[in-house]
Amino acid sequence: MKLFFINFDRCEELVASLGNGSNEILFKNISQILDDLLKDYDNSQHPNYREGRPTTIRTNIHIRSMGPISELDMDYSMDCYFRQSWRDGRLKFQGPVDKLSLSIKMLERLWRPDTYFHNGKNSYVHTITLPNKLLRISQEGDILYSMRLTIKAKCPMCLRNFPMDTQSCPLIIGSYAYTSKHIVYSWDNSNDSVSFVPGMALSQFDLISHPYRNLSIKRKEGEFSILQVNFNMERHAGYFLIQVYLPCGLIVVLSWVSFWINREATSDRVGLGITAVLTLSTISLDSRTDLPKVHYATALDWFLLMSFAYCMATLLQFAGVHYFTKIGSGEVFVSEDDEWEELEENLASDWTDSQRSPPLEQMNCSAVYNIRPQQEMEAQYAWPNTSFEPTPSKSVASKETQTEKKTSLLRQFWYCIIADEEFRRERQRAAALESSTNSVSRIDTISRVLFPVSFTILNIIYWIIYMNMSDECPRQAVPVTLNKKLM
Repeated sequence: MKLFFINFDRCEELVASLGNGSNEILFKNISQILDDLLKDYDNSQHPNYREGRPTTIRTNIHIRSMGPISELDMDYSMDCYFRQSWRDGRLKFQGPVDKLSLSIKMLERLWRPDTYFHNGKNSYVHTITLPNKLLRISQEGDILYSMRLTIKAKCPMCLRNFPMDTQSCPLIIGSYAYTSKHIVYSWDNSNDSVSFVPGMALSQFDLISHPYRNLSIKRKEGEFSILQVNFNMERHAGYFLIQVYLPCGLIVVLSWVSFWINREATSDRVGLGITAVLTLSTISLDSRTDLPKVHYATALDWFLLMSFAYCMATLLQFAGVHYFTKIGSGEVFVSEDDEWEELEENLASDWTDSQRSPPLEQMNCSAVYNIRPQQEMEAQYAWPNTSFEPTPSKSVASKETQTEKKTSLLRQFWYCIIADEEFRRERQRAAALESSTNSVSRIDTISRVLFPVSFTILNIIYWIIYMNMSDECPRQAVPVTLNKKLM
């Protein structure tokens, strides 16, 4: 190993003798000395290749900012200072200066590790106004190589608990070509191997921890040394509570207003239900625009499905009310048997009046009712032997009907499910005889209590489960994942 000495004492004597103007000569001499130092320098081999031992690359990262974190692409970005240091004994020197700051042009003449990011997608060095790189060499030959990077790396996410989820985004660093026999990576011994700018904050996440470790992986070419740091983050659910959960809950509650609307207001109740469903559809589509098309349902999906189910149940509930307990739009239901009864009553009343009225009045009555004399005579001879029984009158003003059937509620519900036509006709026939006005459907009365109570219970269960549930997605070990990708 060659050891080069820079005679800085002689340079100081020259400076003292020649005055302040000789500083320029000194720096020119340093450049010349560096050129002589690198004359026999082989930048194609790592520093310890002659000794047959690996070169240790000490690494640390100082993160300036993180974000954005994309669930759709499953990646994250960060701006950081990426620092590497190693010892190259071929560059030792002695002199009064502890460290030399060199131009980045000297990098092309020095050996550097071929470090890359295993899970990187699109990383780059900042070049404004010049490439943001730093190179320093100490007297012992320690080299510090620092650069400012923007790293975009893959982050496999488990979104089953979204938006109450926690994510662990890794950053994996290693050599592309050198095995562990040539290069060994290690985190800097200091406690701040991975540090952050004070006050750094993320928009949707809280950074819980950032554990880091040294690993080794095996590939066809041999065993490689890598570094890994995991950024464990917990998502803020406040945005989704305000933008999704609260509006969906209010829309579901709004759909229950139809239980207090009269059954005759068909357009009002149907319009309210359809509006609620369409609004939920809009919110659901908007919430899924920034999420990947995963094969499982997220926590947000389950809540939206539950809201959809309640809005659809409200529409189906009114369909049952309309089909089984409501007759028309206020008109009285008249069956075929009732039409024959009304015809018999009209004919019987005409025959009775014809017996008590004089012939002139009878003729006038015939003219009014547009009955020919021959038909009137046939009716006169036909109806005296017919006996009539009084029939109950029907209230034309009755707009709502509610039937009371001595049938169990379970059986009635079953008839509603299978749409039993005979059961419906019986209820309509019985309902047509009632004279109550503005009656309330028993189905609506039950729904006023059943829907809010069940929705509240399901919400309590939902939040208890997802607030205490951990991510269930299987996570492979890093070496196994890298072996599959790089072999």
